[in-house]
Amino acid sequence: MEGPKAETVIKLKEKGNACVREGKYEEAIFHYSHALKLDPMNYSIYSNRSLAFLRMEQHYFSMTDALQTIKIAPEWAKGYFRKGEVEFATFHFSDALSSYGKALARQRDDPNIRHALTKTTQGWLRDRRADEQIPWLGAGVGIIIGVVIVISDQTIAPKPTLTHPIVMALLTISIALVGFAIAKGIRYYIKCQRKSLLEPPIDLLPEETKPGQAEADEEEGGGAPKDRTPRYTKAQARQRFKKGKS
Repeated sequence: MEGPKAETVIKLKEKGNACVREGKYEEAIFHYSHALKLDPMNYSIYSNRSLAFLRMEQHYFSMTDALQTIKIAPEWAKGYFRKGEVEFATFHFSDALSSYGKALARQRDDPNIRHALTKTTQGWLRDRRADEQIPWLGAGVGIIIGVVIVISDQTIAPKPTLTHPIVMALLTISIALVGFAIAKGIRYYIKCQRKSLLEPPIDLLPEETKPGQAEADEEEGGGAPKDRTPRYTKAQARQRFKKGKS
């Protein structure tokens, strides 16, 4: 692309970059988006907009731009680096390691990529240790609670209800197992929440409520507007909207 249009794209990109440096990410996205309308194959602008979205914690859009960067320029290391940044920010450490590895294979002397790999490896190890240790920590808390219950029953209660040692042991073990299961469930819930970070935000205007949709259906079908079923219930919409805002 040459001529005035190319100059406009360069100016818009520079404005976007300046906004990112100043922390004006919404304005940066505006300039980048304008530039991409003029030059939709400009992979470096997709990469920059991915960064702006990431700084706003809009992970789905950041990932979309990173993937578009890779699609247009599969041999450019920055696209894989951007993808790795999004995956690291959403605690997908294994995926981030893979993306950073692909970036390093294309640009081996980049210290930023090497630092990102080191940081992601540390995060992956911490996450793995948490998966292994937290359930047992829950079991340990359960044992303590069980012992406290047994001691309280023997020393505080007017008439102890736990009189046999086997019953005391079974109660303590049962509470420990409950603690283990609860801690395991918490880790599973955290994993599910991490997956949701890369889901698209809720469309607050379902198809049947979008302005002009009914009129378009009447013109297209020559009759009553089509019946369109909402994609989400109100409860689901509120929940997904909260995730998109987080």
